[in-house]
Amino acid sequence: MQQDLDTPSPPPLLVVLSGPSGVGKDAALAGLKKLDRPWHFVVTATTRPRRPNEQDGVDYIFLETEAFFKMRDRGELLECAQVYGRWYGVPRSQVTQGLQAGRDVILKVDVQGAETVRRLAPEAVFIFMVPGAFDELRNRLAQRMTEAPAEAELRLSIAWEEMGRVGEFEYRVVNRNDRLDQVIADIDGIIAAEKCRVKPRVVELL
Repeated sequence: MQQDLDTPSPPPLLVVLSGPSGVGKDAALAGLKKLDRPWHFVVTATTRPRRPNEQDGVDYIFLETEAFFKMRDRGELLECAQVYGRWYGVPRSQVTQGLQAGRDVILKVDVQGAETVRRLAPEAVFIFMVPGAFDELRNRLAQRMTEAPAEAELRLSIAWEEMGRVGEFEYRVVNRNDRLDQVIADIDGIIAAEKCRVKPRVVELL
């Protein structure tokens, strides 16, 4: 007589997507959202000005510096850092509410932020995006024209240093020009594979 296996659903994942500025993290997230998976996408808080076509509460939570610091001082940010003269932070509630609802949580942070999250949630899945070539990164920053030349050069300098930290991550995804679809498929595949682990990750925020 055949018996059905009582296979419990795997616990929700915390997926941390990182990489240098201009590598295409926002574009990858936009593509992942179109897959319509049962995921929760964390919206980061920032003090930087809103760019054209960005929506408050969707792309970022745009805050004045004083309001951002109040969140930080109340312990409402999982991590925060000053990057290129602007503050960025991950609202703790965005992560905890998603996990408590049983949804995989997708979190985008810079390399510095990923280091902090790694200390707080060592069982998270850490994915690092890299360009196909460094010149591709330079061209992307030039094409989006959202930074002054001096800031763009600073971002490239920091990006070069960040590329050397790929070994701190578990997965590397390459974003080659005109191959964003492959990036999205790779990240989707990583999450699917993680859900099939015999010994699943159990994420607990320290």
